[in-house]
Amino acid sequence: MRLQSSQNSLRAATLLAAALALAGCRSLPVDGTTPAPHAGAASSAAVPADDNLNAVLWVQRSVEYRALSESVFRAATERLDAALADRSWDALVAAERSAAGDASNLPPAVILDIDETVLDNSAYQARLVVDGQEFSDPAWDAWVEERKAIPVPGALDFTRAAAAKGITVFYISNRSAALTGATLDNLRSQGLPVQHGEVFLGLGLDVPGCEQAGSGKTCRRQLVGRTHRVLMQFGDQLGDFVQAGANTPAQHAALHADHRDWFGARWWVLPNPTYGSWESAAFDNARSLPRDSRRARKREALRTDR
Repeated sequence: MRLQSSQNSLRAATLLAAALALAGCRSLPVDGTTPAPHAGAASSAAVPADDNLNAVLWVQRSVEYRALSESVFRAATERLDAALADRSWDALVAAERSAAGDASNLPPAVILDIDETVLDNSAYQARLVVDGQEFSDPAWDAWVEERKAIPVPGALDFTRAAAAKGITVFYISNRSAALTGATLDNLRSQGLPVQHGEVFLGLGLDVPGCEQAGSGKTCRRQLVGRTHRVLMQFGDQLGDFVQAGANTPAQHAALHADHRDWFGARWWVLPNPTYGSWESAAFDNARSLPRDSRRARKREALRTDR
């Protein structure tokens, strides 16, 4: 009985081994082609990593982003009447107001940045992610010419409410002044107020009596301040509100500390995790570095101790 049992066990083991071997093999079709993978099987092609994937996805798909933007504009709308009534209320920093002149008897205005403050360009950012590309001026200009950007949540209601109160809405943007026509078309097509006069102040606009280096907005803010009392400013980067001496984390922190009480009152910040001066500050503004080197610098800037 023991001998027969051993032989039976050996036979069973042999059959099991053969079955496992067959299960591990994929039989080829008679024509020698490779069979298609089973439905639902993971693709063998790796999805390339992109620093902006989660950020763009969050802007486009999360309710949290929409709620944040709407909250900012709703709170600002609720403060408009108080800002209008207080003739000393002004949203330009002292140096810019001093250069522009006294504002107490001037008509009211609000200043808004455009990209990721008034208009949502996440479709352009999504294209960069899908195509594995980075920002370039020609591609950006082509996107602007498409006139397809949609309003940032809450921006339409706020700007219309301001215009209804007789407040002029100015758009100060680092879109090139050469893109004025396409930009105004896009704003109008989305229902955003484009009032009389030159309300779009793009990069490259000449401001008499004021010299501006680089892409700073100081001179254009002063230009508005010469004819209007600025009740509020809106933007997604610190430079939309005040000129930074240097694009460094330390300088950003100092400016925030100096003007902490202005945020949520005179200055209103919109969330934008997709790009900004905060990112380039992390790699010392060395934009010419290869992508991997910039990513390495950003990883080094991460805090893991708090």
